[in-house]
Amino acid sequence: MKTTITCRHGERTEAIDDYVLRKTERLPRYYDAITAVEIVLDHQKSSHCIEMIISIDHGEPLICHADDADLYAAIDRCTDRAVRQLSDRKSRIRDDHH
Repeated sequence: MKTTITCRHGERTEAIDDYVLRKTERLPRYYDAITAVEIVLDHQKSSHCIEMIISIDHGEPLICHADDADLYAAIDRCTDRAVRQLSDRKSRIRDDHH
C-alpha cells in the first residue's frame, strides 16, 4: 500500500506524518485490496480539513472528508469514516457473493 501525504496552506512536521501513517496502517485490516492512500491536509482560517482518497482494486476510489479545529481530531474522524466506508464495501461484496 502506497501512502502519499500532501499539505496545503500549512506546515507538515514529522509528528504529523508519523501520526497519519500510524492511522493509515490500520486500514488494510478492514479491506485488503487497498492499493494506495492519498491524504491531503489543508489548513483554513480556524479549522483543519482532511481529505483521504483510498484507491482500491477493481473499484472506484473512496473519498473521506473531515473538518475540525484540532488537526489530530480531524485525522481521527477522517480515518473513522474511511474504516466505515471500507467495512461497508467489504460487506456489500460478501453479500453479493452469496
